[in-house]
Formats: sequence, structure tokens, C-alpha cells
Amino acid sequence: MGGRNETKVMYFILLGFPTTGELQLLLFSALLLAYLLTVLENFLIILIIQNNPSLQNPMYFFLGNLSFLEIWYVSVIEPKMIIDVLSHDKRISFQGCMAQLHFFVTFVCTEYVLLAVMAYDRFVAICKPLRYPLIMSHKFCAQLLAGCWMCGLTTSSIKLSFIARLSFCDVDKINHYFCDISPLLNISCSDSSLAELVDFTLALLVIMVPLCTVVASYICILFTVLKIPSSQGRQKAFSTCSSHLTVVILFYSTTLFTYAHPKLMYTFRANKLVSLLYTVVVPLLNPLIYCLRNKEVRVAMRKTFTCRRITKEINSRVPEKGLCS
Repeated sequence: MGGRNETKVMYFILLGFPTTGELQLLLFSALLLAYLLTVLENFLIILIIQNNPSLQNPMYFFLGNLSFLEIWYVSVIEPKMIIDVLSHDKRISFQGCMAQLHFFVTFVCTEYVLLAVMAYDRFVAICKPLRYPLIMSHKFCAQLLAGCWMCGLTTSSIKLSFIARLSFCDVDKINHYFCDISPLLNISCSDSSLAELVDFTLALLVIMVPLCTVVASYICILFTVLKIPSSQGRQKAFSTCSSHLTVVILFYSTTLFTYAHPKLMYTFRANKLVSLLYTVVVPLLNPLIYCLRNKEVRVAMRKTFTCRRITKEINSRVPEKGLCS
């Protein structure tokens, strides 16, 4: 096409963020710290939920799985991005690029649906409290979680099947810090109109259907809470939703800007900056939001670490006995 070389591209070069020597070290340190903190924070949430019987309910079952998801979500993108900041070799193989894209789309689509499921859980808990244990049974929660992963895997597989068939000719530079769909569509030398249409349609479905579920759930919650006579009761009901609602707003607003618009509206600089928000900043903030705004998690965290400290002290004195084990 147009005299361009039709040989198959074996690798891509991720251009990332152009920086000077001093800024490279600063960016490397900031990204590495953010990644390590994100993994640590989410691991601690999983640990706290697993070790506290008071948190063994559907709300924290989904929160634990969200933390598990976000550990893998950031691990698909950030390690390669951190290495590329200081490395002169920013190449990624074609197969590696497709694998990164597949896992990233799987995790991000799964998170969309999981956040909607968490909103539905809050709706049932507040609007149908007497039927909550019956509706949100362990079996149903497991089925909802499996549905989230199936939605993510199916969406990713469909998108990837169209992207992988595109030709990239002699263009091997991706103006991004990871393999994402829009940058790949922009450097394709074959007709990408069908792939673009499929990507845009699936993006709208995966974002808008869960978003409508979240909005409908919180509208019902709002009307129910406003009927509670006491201000203390209303405050308690709202407090169980505030952390989830904050996470939803952060995640949906940043990803909606990136994925729910056609290729013609794509701008490299703006998308790279917004992508940095939902791949680095939002996953870093999510565990903090759930810990700082959720009294039950704060109490369980203090209990977990106090219990472990006392256990260590007792075991150091009486090795054959333990506490809180």
C-alpha cells in the first residue's frame, strides 16, 4: 500500500515519555515506588480480609478480588514501563505486545464489570436488607465473579483477533509506553476500519452497560437512604458506599476519556497522560481510599497487625504456644 514495505514487523519500539537524564532517574524512582506501593497495598487488603472473620461477607469478597485483579493489572504494564525509562532498548516483540494487550484489556474490562457488581451488592444490602443473605449467597457471588472474568476474557479475545490481523509494514514505533489498541490502530498500514469499529463498539458496551448499572444502583440507594428517618442511619448507609463510589468515579472517568471515542479524536499527548492516571495513579489510590474511608477495614487492619505483634511476642517467649493463630 502506497509503496510501503509489507514485511511483517517482528517487534515494536515503545517511545514512552521523552525525558532528560535527570528527569529519567526521577521518573524511574517515582514509577518504581508507585508500583511497589500498589502491590503492597493490595496484598495487605487481601491479607486483612482473609484474616478477619468480620470481613467475610460479599462486599469484602469482591473487594479482595478487586485487589487481586489490580495487582495483575499494574504488573502487566508497569514493570516494562519502569525498565524502559532507563533502558536504551525499548523494544517489545510482536508476540509480547499482543500478550500485553490481551492481558491488559482482560483486566481492565473485568474491572469495569466487577465495579458494577460491587454497586449491585451495595444496592441489595441497602435496598433489600432482609433478603440480602439469601440473594448474595456464596454461590451467587462466585457466579458473578466468574461472569466478570468471562466478560473480560471474551472482550479481549474478540478485540485481539482483529488487531492481530492488521499489517504494520515498516512502521515499528508506538507513541505510547505500553501496547494499547489506539496507538496500534494509528500505525497500521492496512485497512483498520473494521477493527476500529469493533473496538469502539465493544468499548462502549463494556463501559456503558456497567456504568448504567452503577448509576441505577446508586439512584435506588439514594432514594432508599433519604427515606431513613435518622441522620445517623443515613450517614451509616452512605459510608458503606462512599469508598466504592470514589473508586468508580476515578476509574470510569479516566478510562472513558481514553476508550469511548473514535480513532479520529485520538491525541497522543493527552492519551498518554490520562493513561498514566488509570495505569499508575488510580490503582495506587484505590487501596488507600478503601482503607481511609472504610471504618471496618481500618479496625480490621489494626486488629490484624496488633494480633500479629502480640503473637510474635508470645511465640518468642513461649515457642510452643501461639496467639491469634
